[in-house]
Amino acid sequence: MEKVIIGIDIGGTTSKLGILNRQGTILLKWEIPTSKADKGDILVRDIWQSIQSKLTLEQKNNILGIGVGAPGFIDGTTGLVYEAVNIGWKNFQLAEQFSQLTKLPVFVENDANIAALGENWVGAGNQVENLIAITLGTGVGSGIIAAGTILNGVNGTAGEIGHITIDPNGYPCNCGRRGCLETVCSATGIVRQAMALAEEKPDSNLAKFIGESGALTAKDVFALAKKGDMLCQTVVEHTGDTLGRAITDLAIIINPSIILIGGGVSKAGDQLLSVIKEAFHKYALPRVSNVCEIKLAQLGNDAGIIGAAYLVEQHAGR
Repeated sequence: MEKVIIGIDIGGTTSKLGILNRQGTILLKWEIPTSKADKGDILVRDIWQSIQSKLTLEQKNNILGIGVGAPGFIDGTTGLVYEAVNIGWKNFQLAEQFSQLTKLPVFVENDANIAALGENWVGAGNQVENLIAITLGTGVGSGIIAAGTILNGVNGTAGEIGHITIDPNGYPCNCGRRGCLETVCSATGIVRQAMALAEEKPDSNLAKFIGESGALTAKDVFALAKKGDMLCQTVVEHTGDTLGRAITDLAIIINPSIILIGGGVSKAGDQLLSVIKEAFHKYALPRVSNVCEIKLAQLGNDAGIIGAAYLVEQHAGR
């Protein structure tokens, strides 16, 4: 039987698990709740028990290895999680824990990095050597592939695009500073912008919508903008322009051939992508922008487990 690979994408709420072949095809996928009990110590055991329950006897004897993506700052060489606030890990030996439990080769990377690897392996990246994959969700993350290798940096912080300072006097960020990119371009940031404009203009259609519905989501902002709401259109324009400028700065350093936009906010599609592209071409050095394609990621929620599997194929499959 052909070897199989276990792909794991640990999230703050749920963990996505998959059994894949060596070509990156998902044979089976499912999710389990992410247990944060005992500071996340029992999560590794929960995940392995769930995986064992899904594997056939033949598959159990033919596992090439386990790839894991997790949030936070990670040492991709040792599999140490320096800190994952959403789970409660600090200096947590994630690779070692999985390896001791499973007796298999285990490879660990940051969740944004594995999404980039997955997209570049079988998704929209087309296996290019230089790529930036940006994830717009509750926060803003990114994975950067330069000269065919994921960038980690000296302590796992490379590629944390969400914490580029765009306004020193801007909104407070969860990292403890102000004006980070994710305070504007995340789903949370988009809602925050819209709420602020609604407060400034209490007679606006946006303010009325919030009053009637009792809540507002980023999806609502894009839907209202599409219907012609001027305040929401302002938010979309500002978000796309801000992200386009940040991408310009990254692109002059990395000089990528592809920039991918993924995550929940990317479901706005061309409504947001067209603004990002316009800003990128407005601000970027033509020599950089002329060879760089900005497009939507393809793999959606599967990018993580596919990228995790790629870690195994890349290292254990040689």
